[in-house]
Amino acid sequence: MNLWDLFVAIVLGIVEGLTEFAPVSSTGHMILVDDMLLHSKELFPASVANSFKVVIQLGSILAVVVVFKDRFIDLLGLRRLSGKKVDAAGGGGRLKLAQVIVGLIPAGITGVLFEDYIDEYLFSVETVLVGLVLGGILMIVADKFGPRTPTASTVDKITYKQALGIGLFQCLGMWPGFSRSGSTISGGVMLGMSHRAAADFTFIMAVPIMAGASLISLYKHWDAFTPEALPFFIAGFISAFVFALLSIRFFLKLIQKIKLTPFALYRFALAAIIALFLTIQKF
Repeated sequence: MNLWDLFVAIVLGIVEGLTEFAPVSSTGHMILVDDMLLHSKELFPASVANSFKVVIQLGSILAVVVVFKDRFIDLLGLRRLSGKKVDAAGGGGRLKLAQVIVGLIPAGITGVLFEDYIDEYLFSVETVLVGLVLGGILMIVADKFGPRTPTASTVDKITYKQALGIGLFQCLGMWPGFSRSGSTISGGVMLGMSHRAAADFTFIMAVPIMAGASLISLYKHWDAFTPEALPFFIAGFISAFVFALLSIRFFLKLIQKIKLTPFALYRFALAAIIALFLTIQKF
């Protein structure tokens, strides 16, 4: 382990932390920064490089737990033990664990049925470019055609129907480059939720589904955690956690003000940059 390895770990952790929960596609950014610039897979065996991406994702997930800790305490029925009230999106503790579970069902079923197919056939630069563009179009459509007066101004006011609907939209996020947060926030807005309520529900749903997938992946690749690779993992985990924490807090303040369209335009620009890199590499 040398200083360059640690630098790569920190940079990739920063990229993961800043982009995992913003609707801009963390996969697209990883392709641009890692696959085209840093080449982390050349530093370690493929199993280590792939496990590293799972580790930094766990850092981002931990940041969500910290930001929404009171909300999770309430959902798990532990509020009386904590002595705190929920204040994540207007308070009241009306969001139910059952609603979160309903939102998780569609992506859970889709993941079980198609995970191997997605991993084998959809993880390419070309499919990511398609996801970036189509996801951006969906976000613009949500801003343009979503109801002007939301029926659910806070996450506590969503219905089971809206929870299921946003869960269905979450399935789109399984297409690399589409962005889980981009698809679910867009879906929530079109289903009558405010941008902030849709974002809050998106982040809350992300924790169990991403943590479950990450832990399964870690179990499968546990042999990658060698003493030599541990500093690489630790540096990436810490940087992902810190920058995800900053990114989530900033995004939740921003989304209600600027909506989704500016993020969609950014996605189009990112797709153009990746396409340009591909063209240059061919020559």
